[in-house]
Amino acid sequence: MQYRGTYIRVDLRAIAANAETLKRATAPRQHMLAVVKANAYGHGLVPVAKTALNHGADWLGVAIPEEGEALRQAGVEAPILVLGAVNEHGAEASVRNRLTQTVFDPERVRMLEEAADKLGMTVDVHLKCDTGMGRIGVRTEQELQTVLKAIEAVPHVRLTGAFTHFADADGSSDVYSLRQMEAFQRMVDLLPKGILIHAAASAASLRYPQARFGMVRQGISLYGCAPVREAPELIPALSWHTEIAYVKTLPAGACVSYGCTYQTRRETKVATLPVGYGDGYHRALSGKAFVLIGGKRCPVIGRVCMDQIMADVTDVPEENLYLGAPAVLLGRQGNEEITADELASWAGTISYEMLLAVTARVPIVYQDEPSQL
Repeated sequence: MQYRGTYIRVDLRAIAANAETLKRATAPRQHMLAVVKANAYGHGLVPVAKTALNHGADWLGVAIPEEGEALRQAGVEAPILVLGAVNEHGAEASVRNRLTQTVFDPERVRMLEEAADKLGMTVDVHLKCDTGMGRIGVRTEQELQTVLKAIEAVPHVRLTGAFTHFADADGSSDVYSLRQMEAFQRMVDLLPKGILIHAAASAASLRYPQARFGMVRQGISLYGCAPVREAPELIPALSWHTEIAYVKTLPAGACVSYGCTYQTRRETKVATLPVGYGDGYHRALSGKAFVLIGGKRCPVIGRVCMDQIMADVTDVPEENLYLGAPAVLLGRQGNEEITADELASWAGTISYEMLLAVTARVPIVYQDEPSQL
């Protein structure tokens, strides 16, 4: 049961429109994978996955088998790629749920073979190539050949794809990304023919057409955040709303919130909003952020508390300052808008983290929820 007026709104029509826009940017025979890991970047795993599949996505990408399992339990039958590493328990879950699992060493192949043999199933795998990210993946020709031999030696593991990931596709220089592309092409030349090759995530898919290969992976773009200036027009899908819980007038010289870090310079109307770092509104936003009330930008004053923040609403018309009046933390109100990138800049982080920051006690309200697949 939800009693306070703090919630996330996810517009699935925006997800649908973005998916269609991104699909149009790919070649007709290229697949599109919708990255829905981490609860679809905070937007809701199952509703976003189904919407993306209904509007151009062919594949789904998750980070861990648990996410793929949740999609299967929700009736999703599309191919699902687990982008991260697994242990033995995760290997069995990937096999059981017909997930395509990333591999990059013989040990992971062994785990999957044992799980598949135990369950009487086969498992598809994609080989991860580390061309400069420095995370998981084969880095040399020798490592690649070792994994290929491990796969060839077992009957239940099938190599159906290979991929890499760019470390600086949204950077100011092309040099590192082009170097990664060259390294990946050298690895691709050593792989069996006919498997699905993919390299480009959101930024690279828009910036480097030559990196699209047989499939592109759309993550942050799907949610309406442009990763590079070359991005087409995208629609932010998530907005964060709360309401006024109380308004008071403080005299000049009054302190606001913990540590007395803020002191009013004039007689000030202060609105208290029922949201704080317990909801994922970062404490780092203290004294830097703005909220929208009455269509106006209102500075957040004093430190962000666990459950409440305060905003200077002195310049907001009185008719907008009633108990329960709407306030926007992220999104649009009237002619004003606070974007995820802007909120992230105030917190000293990136839009991805801000979208993921909202905690479980903040409910998600969907617009245009998709029908069941």
